[in-house]
Amino acid sequence: MDVDTRVLRYYVAVAEHLSFTRAAQELFVSQPSLSRQIQRLENEVGAALFVRTGRRVRLTAAGESLLPAARRIVDDWRQAVREVRTAEAARRKLLRIGFVATGAGPLGRRARTAFTSAHPGITVEPKRFDWGGEADALRQGLADAAFVWLPADLSGLHARVVATEARWVALAATHPLAAARDTVSIMDLRDEPLMWTRKAPQEWVDWWAVNPRPDGSAPRWGPENDNVEEMLEHVAAGNAVCLGTESMAGYYTHPELTWRRVTDIEPLRIAVAWPHGRTGPLVRAFVDTVTGLAADHGEPRVSPA
Repeated sequence: MDVDTRVLRYYVAVAEHLSFTRAAQELFVSQPSLSRQIQRLENEVGAALFVRTGRRVRLTAAGESLLPAARRIVDDWRQAVREVRTAEAARRKLLRIGFVATGAGPLGRRARTAFTSAHPGITVEPKRFDWGGEADALRQGLADAAFVWLPADLSGLHARVVATEARWVALAATHPLAAARDTVSIMDLRDEPLMWTRKAPQEWVDWWAVNPRPDGSAPRWGPENDNVEEMLEHVAAGNAVCLGTESMAGYYTHPELTWRRVTDIEPLRIAVAWPHGRTGPLVRAFVDTVTGLAADHGEPRVSPA
C-alpha cells in the first residue's frame, strides 16, 4: 500500500484542528477536496479515522492510533526534502534569501551587497514568497535564510530581530486623507475598507489590520489580495486602503497612490531567520553580516529564538 505524504499531511491537519473547515483554510484547499482525500486515506487503511456529527469532528480509536506515526512520517519527509533542496543549493554555490514585499528594506539590500563582496564565488538569490510565507519556506527548504515579518510562527527556526519599520497607509491619490494631512491615526481609517489576504495566518492578518482597533471595533474588510501588486492596484483604483511599511512607501511609488505614516500603531519587527539543525557556513556568515550591519545602525540584537 502506497500512501501519498500529502494525504497524511491533510489527515494531520484535520486531526489537529478537529475541523475540516479550519484545516482546509490552513492547507489552502477546498473543503470538498479535503474530504475526498481523507476518505481516500480511510479506504486505504480500511478504517474510519474521524466521526463527523454535524459540524463537530472527533478522532476514532483508529484515528488516534494513526496520528503519532503520521506526524513522524510527515516530519521526516519534510526534513528529507529540506535537506535535499539545501544540499543542491550548496552544490550550486547558491544562497537563497527569502522575503515578502520589501523584506528588510535598506538593511536587506546592504546585507546582500556586503555578503556578495565578501564571498565573490557565491550567488545570492532573492526568493519572494506570499504574505506570511517566509517562515514556512525555510521549513520546506525553499530558502536558506529569510527576512521574516513578525508576528510569525518561528517553530523549527532560529531568529534574530534586526530591524523595525514604521507602518504607513497607502491611499488613492484622490482620497481626502491624502490631501488633508501628512500623517494619520489608525482611527482616521476606521470607516475605510482595508485590504486583506487568506494567504497568511489569521494572527498575521489581524496584526496588520490592527484588529481590534483601540476602541474595540473591527476593521471594515475590503477586497482580498494574494500579493503586494494586487493589493496596490486595488488601492490605486480607490477600492480600499492598505497598511504597509516605510520601505514599501518608498519602493512602491505610483502616480495614483499616496502614502501616509500612521502615527499611533506599533512598528513592524523584522527578523533574520534560519532553520534548526545543520547550518552551513554560508548561512552563518550571512546571519552574521545582517546582525553586524543592524548593530552598526542601532537596531536591537536579539538572542536566537
